[in-house]
Amino acid sequence: MPTPTPRPSRYSGIPPTERLPAWLQRPVGNASALQGVQMVVRQQRLHTICEEGRCPNRAECYAAGTATFLLAGPICTRSCAFCQVEKGQAPAPLDGAEPERVAEAVQLLGLRYVVLTSVARDDLDDHGASLFTATMAAIRRRDPRVAIEVLTPDFWGGHAAIAAAEEAQRRRLATVLAAQPVCFNHNLETVERLQGEVRRGATWSRSLGLLRTARQLAPAIPTKSGLMLGLGETHDEVVAALEALRAVDCQRVTLGQYLRPSLAHLPVARYWTPAEFEAIGALARDLGFAEVRSGPLVRSSYHAGTGAG
Repeated sequence: MPTPTPRPSRYSGIPPTERLPAWLQRPVGNASALQGVQMVVRQQRLHTICEEGRCPNRAECYAAGTATFLLAGPICTRSCAFCQVEKGQAPAPLDGAEPERVAEAVQLLGLRYVVLTSVARDDLDDHGASLFTATMAAIRRRDPRVAIEVLTPDFWGGHAAIAAAEEAQRRRLATVLAAQPVCFNHNLETVERLQGEVRRGATWSRSLGLLRTARQLAPAIPTKSGLMLGLGETHDEVVAALEALRAVDCQRVTLGQYLRPSLAHLPVARYWTPAEFEAIGALARDLGFAEVRSGPLVRSSYHAGTGAG
């Protein structure tokens, strides 16, 4: 197995030193739930975005019977400037046993709602689409009652011609949707003006196109997207992003505060207050989103298995 070769990074190993506002400081929470999930994940040699991304809500979600598994290894072929996941151009080959290990972890933990996400794997012919379906099938063989949401990359790339790339993206997306997840999630992450700086390798139009196509291919499966606030966007730009998501019939949205993982990542431009999150969440509901999660600590999979709030 070839050794992954991470890209050079400016990471200093020192976390940001700016003081967080009081509303972003929260206790660890249910320590036993946190330790229990971490133990099973380590035993099964798996990764979760909860841990890789240092999500502040992971203990709460674990205690509620929800977890987000990170498929296809810990090395991402994209270099998004906000993300804690390690980057590299030569990830290890896919592990064919990973779907069964995820399924066993889900069973051992008694999870009721599972979110499957993955690093971007532009090096693979199908960009990891078949890994999503294999993992869903493995979980359902053990317990068909488990609800499974998917949070995918954009499945873009591998073709020089735009038309061929679009067709390949559609084919990969169709593969995942055919497995009938309970929700299809793909994050827009930020407003249109900041896409190039924040989401290196992804684009605004491709992401909106993916969400639009998901509605066309599987109208019974709700679509979802998320935005991080605090990267320098304006209120009007956030509204425009929400309107763009509704224009492609996205039904669910999450809005949360960007937190800088390290000094190697983009700095926080400002911290949105709880009142501002409440107001922008209300606006999203007015625009027609069926489910809205809006708050400083909200993340893509936060309360994923519960109703609108």
